[in-house]
Amino acid sequence: MTHRQRGIWGVLFCGTAVILGAFGAHLLENILSEDALQSYTVGVRYQFFHGLALLFLSLDKHRFAKQVAFFFVIGILLFSGSIYGLSLSIYASSTFVPKLLGPVTPIGGLLLILGWLAMLLGFLRS
Repeated sequence: MTHRQRGIWGVLFCGTAVILGAFGAHLLENILSEDALQSYTVGVRYQFFHGLALLFLSLDKHRFAKQVAFFFVIGILLFSGSIYGLSLSIYASSTFVPKLLGPVTPIGGLLLILGWLAMLLGFLRS
């Protein structure tokens, strides 16, 4: 992943986190349960923080930044994406959505953790 691509992903994730956060605060607060809204907010927060990390990585010329960015992009899509889906699954007429997305969240979280570990190792080695 190039510097430019990392920057684009970072901007897209941060920008959509702001949009999704506003959507949650203004449209979903009266629809979702308190627990579902809290989970949704966690997804937004993690998306935004890791989007910022991608923006910082777009400035980094270290080789490890490509691997870290890969972990972050896929981790955000799986972690935050599955949380959004689970939070909004009240609109699904079956239990298929929670059964499908439930195991995806920890996989995305693991990828985010691996991204931070790869960044730590990269800095230690450089």
